[in-house]
This record gives sequence, structure tokens and C-alpha cells, in this order.
Amino acid sequence: MTDSQKPLTDWIGATELREEEITLAPALAALATLDDTTTTLEPGSPLPWLWQWFYFLPRAPMSGVGRDGHPKRGGFLPPVTLPRRMFAGARMAFHQPLVIGKPAQRLGTIKDVSEKSGSTGKLVFVKVGYRFSQDGQLCIEEEQDIVYREAGGRTPAPVPAPFAALPEASLSRVITPDPVLLFRFSALTFNSHRIHYDRPYATTEEGYPGLVVHGPLTAVMLMDMVRRSGGPTLKGFSFRGRAPLFDLAPFRLVGRADEGKIALEAQAPDGAIAMTATAETA
Repeated sequence: MTDSQKPLTDWIGATELREEEITLAPALAALATLDDTTTTLEPGSPLPWLWQWFYFLPRAPMSGVGRDGHPKRGGFLPPVTLPRRMFAGARMAFHQPLVIGKPAQRLGTIKDVSEKSGSTGKLVFVKVGYRFSQDGQLCIEEEQDIVYREAGGRTPAPVPAPFAALPEASLSRVITPDPVLLFRFSALTFNSHRIHYDRPYATTEEGYPGLVVHGPLTAVMLMDMVRRSGGPTLKGFSFRGRAPLFDLAPFRLVGRADEGKIALEAQAPDGAIAMTATAETA
């Protein structure tokens, strides 16, 4: 029986162990991508939270890349045949930071695979757990939600409107996405999905009104806003994508302290909530 003939639930329990040095170059590239000219990182520095996403990257050869730019299906992740794939959300527990300049390990486990039907048709949900360790010590636990779905109709462009006033003491940052930012983040994460840099493909093939802002980029920028505010020590982070953002107009990041956590969200140009997130304080 080939992989394509097996039930997708056969992948539950599959594991993948990878080891990689947490080198300095990707961290410096991340600072440049986030336009951070004040933070200094060097060997021995703690890696900022969420930046584990810049390491342990899939490096499929060109012959192993599909038409959409994603690696072809199969391997560690189940070979779901539905055409659209989204990194829909994640939950993390922070134990201690990874340290730049030292090798680290990432143990991945497929924790669940389920099939459902929604308003857009068939859906497959894959829950993947990751444990990041260094020197035999657990540093980060992460659980990702990957969603596969059928091709849908066209997505309308948001109609920009003035952002609502914010309560005092709120964190806030307006982001003007452009193709250069999206290209840099794609390069940083070795993500060749064409919706992030190939406008004709994104608009014609997948029905989006513009280039799509990476969900992980939005999550990284929310966490970066907290980091640069000099806020409290964090013990965890979670996020959920609710709607895509595009390179058509500025969007806003917002955060506010709320009883042991910082509630975060990304607001689309029309004020709709595109992502919610929570940074848990220690």
C-alpha cells in the first residue's frame, strides 16, 4: 500500500527528530526584516521568542516542490491532497530561551489528524507538536494547527476605514506591508508559497485580491511589539488566524495587559480582526 492509499490517521504518532545549530545569521536577518536597528545579538545571546521558526526549515529540492511553491505532500506530514494549506494557529510554553551559537534539537510528533466539512467544503486538521531542546534541557514546547481545505471562491479586498481609538496604555503599531517585506520573510523562512510574492498567481490562481501576509509574520510582529515594549517576562504564547491580510493597505497591531497576560490582535484595514493572540506573563 502506498502512502496515498493509507488512511491519514495512520500518521498519528509519527515522529521526526532534527538537529541544527542556532546560528547567528538568521537572527541578524530577522532583525533587519523587522527593521530593528537597536537590538544587539551575538553568539551566546538568547534567541527571541518565536524565532525558532527561522531554523529547522524544510529544504525540499526544486524537484520536490509543487506548483503552488509548497513542498510536495508526504514525508513527516500526512499526504493530504486538498490544495490549500494554512498555518492556522499555535500554542507555546516557554521554559528557557534557545541560545545563539549552540546546536539544538527539535522533536516533532503528529498528535492528531481529523477530517471535517465546513462552509468552504472538506477540511483536514493536522495537529503537530514540537519540543525544542538544547544541552539536554527542554526550552520550548509548541503545538501547531495546520489546516488543509478545498479551493474556494475569490476573496474580496478590504475597504480601508479609520482605526478606532484605543484605551490608554495600549500597545499599538501600524504596519504597511509591501512585497519587499513579504519577500524577505519568505526568504528568512525558506517559504516558497507563491501567494506571498507572485501577484498574478495569488490573484488569478488562488483568488486573493493581493499578496498574502504570512500568518507567522503577523504573529512574529505581535510578539516583537511586546518584546520592544520592554514588557514582563513571558511563559507562553498562542495565536489564531481568523482572516488573511494583504499588501493592499496598512493594518494595525494592538496589545493590552489583562490579568497575567497581554491580549493581542491584528486588525485589518477595515477594522476586522485578522489574528488574535495571547502572551502569558510569568
